[in-house]
Amino acid sequence: MSDEMHEGCGCEEYNALSRRRFLQTSATITAASMFPAWLPKIALANSYASNRDIIVSIFLRGGADGLVLVAPFGDPAYYAARPTIAIPRPDAATNPGVNLDGFFAFAPAMAGLAPAFAAKDLLVVHGAGIQTNDTRSHFDAQRFMEVGKPADATIFTGWLGRHLASIPPAKPAAPLRAIGVATGLQKTLVAPAGDPYYATHTLPISDPEHFTIGGSSATIAARTGLLQGNFATAEEPLKSAALDAINTVDLLKAVNFNGYKTENSAVYPTSMFGQALRSVAALIKADVGLEAAQVDADSWDMHADTGPLNGSMAQLMRDLSTAVGAFYADVIALGKYNVTVIMMSEFGRSVRENASAGTDHGRGGAMFAIGKGIAGGRVLTKNWKTLDRANLEDGQDVPVGIDYRDVLSEIVQKRLGNPNLDFVFPTWKPTTLGVTR
Repeated sequence: MSDEMHEGCGCEEYNALSRRRFLQTSATITAASMFPAWLPKIALANSYASNRDIIVSIFLRGGADGLVLVAPFGDPAYYAARPTIAIPRPDAATNPGVNLDGFFAFAPAMAGLAPAFAAKDLLVVHGAGIQTNDTRSHFDAQRFMEVGKPADATIFTGWLGRHLASIPPAKPAAPLRAIGVATGLQKTLVAPAGDPYYATHTLPISDPEHFTIGGSSATIAARTGLLQGNFATAEEPLKSAALDAINTVDLLKAVNFNGYKTENSAVYPTSMFGQALRSVAALIKADVGLEAAQVDADSWDMHADTGPLNGSMAQLMRDLSTAVGAFYADVIALGKYNVTVIMMSEFGRSVRENASAGTDHGRGGAMFAIGKGIAGGRVLTKNWKTLDRANLEDGQDVPVGIDYRDVLSEIVQKRLGNPNLDFVFPTWKPTTLGVTR
């Protein structure tokens, strides 16, 4: 999750984006309150499915190489295009890939996700991305994915923020419906300011275990009371945001993060990403009313020295798969909690490796969906062809066969119980893919 980790591997645009990603300006906040004329109204209802899933969204920032994460070992053209950075076949003597279906394989460092795949709770969607826009800009592609409407400068809210704004709270009195485990709120979770529908109660909290009001502990009660009194008469949205933050401090104090006991022998890595997922797990099990969480995994922009077997990318994949694998074992595998995890990146990478044993910005990549309500145990593709140059977009990239909004739309409707798809993903007409059970 660190912006500094492997920063030298990324392009200039990605490094600049990493440094400024969470800087929120007053202009952006004002813009977030505006609704474009074409944005449809939602169908308000008193309640939706009471057993709807909690969603955990993981963004692999930097353009993760889907052909390393999930390698098409059954295609000879894959090895011709990547003589030094391809993932070995599952029958290789050294560093074999993890066979999924006889054609695709996890990289060895992704083995932490193998139990979820074997249990048919993990779906890989390959050749996924933005069908309607071919940008290879980190800034643009991340923004397009997070707002849920590519190439539109009039929309500033996120698809997950609009989901929360268009569905009643699972727990009406909950002060925290969603959390961005970050120093600033990710755009995915940004909801309409002055929320005209349902209060989204969303905060960025980089360390839930130590979230508090700064200053001396001896005077914290007095200062909290003063703040509550001052903000009680403030104008919206400042009033609600401030009081939500104060109430959330009390809420998080009641969650035993330090003494949290995992289930199913799950062990989270000690990395920032691993501990972020552990905190999300603790919040889910504390039943505080959390409905959504966003956690980022950074540093996937590797133009040189990729190291998919024992280098930088192997380290990233190992941390990712170990942490998500622990979350699966702890929260999902036993079927005690209704939770869906999604993982995606802004784009994939070029099929052919470059002269620096890296890859350049591409198009189609890999998405992942995990949960008891996911029709997993398979790699879902559409119009997938061999990686011969003639089949590639612009002669260099995996074509986008599946739009990411088709995957998310089905999850939003069928797992999160929200029928307002035209509000969550404006102007998009989704195709049902059979992502959910």
